[in-house]
Amino acid sequence: MAPFSPSELVPVVSPPAVDPRIVPLVIVSPVRDESDYLRLTLDAVVAQTWRPVEWILVDDGSNDSTPEIVAEYAARYPFIRLIRRQDRGFRKLGGGVIAAFDYGRERILHTDWQYIAKLDGDMSFGPRYIEHMLQKLEAEPRLAAVSGKVYRAEDGRFIEEMHGREQVAGQFKLYKREAFEDIGGFVQHLAWDGIDVHTSAMLGWETLSTYSRDAWLWHHRVMGSSDRNLFVGRMRWGRGNWYLGYHPLYMLVAAANRVREKPYVIGGVLMMVGYIWAAIRRLPRYENPEFRRYITRWQNARLKDAVTGQLPEHDHS
Repeated sequence: MAPFSPSELVPVVSPPAVDPRIVPLVIVSPVRDESDYLRLTLDAVVAQTWRPVEWILVDDGSNDSTPEIVAEYAARYPFIRLIRRQDRGFRKLGGGVIAAFDYGRERILHTDWQYIAKLDGDMSFGPRYIEHMLQKLEAEPRLAAVSGKVYRAEDGRFIEEMHGREQVAGQFKLYKREAFEDIGGFVQHLAWDGIDVHTSAMLGWETLSTYSRDAWLWHHRVMGSSDRNLFVGRMRWGRGNWYLGYHPLYMLVAAANRVREKPYVIGGVLMMVGYIWAAIRRLPRYENPEFRRYITRWQNARLKDAVTGQLPEHDHS
């Protein structure tokens, strides 16, 4: 658990930075119908002491004022760019957000970037967040990616999302270029933010989500706009774990580990149901033999730790 009182977890509202340091970081943000919280994210980036050289916001077929809000900020801050992507007419879960991310990445102007980040449009964070994260990447040669801990809005306050030390937050993944290219970028599938972390480890890289006052991430929407129903979200999570290659026993442990979160008990059950449903239908799994062997070894080690009582309190399963 974080060594801070929950009463301290109040989102920071900071003014635009004065004379920020421009760093070789490119941020790509897939956004779709984000008007409720997007200004919080825009203001957070504009306030950074270390500012990205380029921030691409890919409007992925919004039906609200999202593109107008981005255009408003882009007119004031030249490092912000709005790119419109044709509405595909449907929401492609997981893979759709990475398809939009890749669409923006292919249009980066500053091709000599050294760091890249995917940032959601419903987040906020303190003014030294990017500075703090890049300093960690600079200090550790084998550190591939880093994030702070995520605190989501729930019942009028912010509570910590349960993830392990190595599970970099999908809401704001910040990668070193060499590592990002080594893992081949993100996969366009629901389980993308698990595959990248495991692939990094398989290739000898490290990843880190860290507790720090400069690294709090406030998630203002509990889930994506299509996931307001937590029950649907937990079923989808189970399907994603099937695709990732979870063994049934490990999936059972992972689901049991989630009964303490809302929706209590039934959430873990629904994760298992989603996994079983995918297995019965024989849905596709991530087809990378080396990755599948790695996942098996990793899960066996985690199960052994669970039996011996060495499993960390916040497992990222």
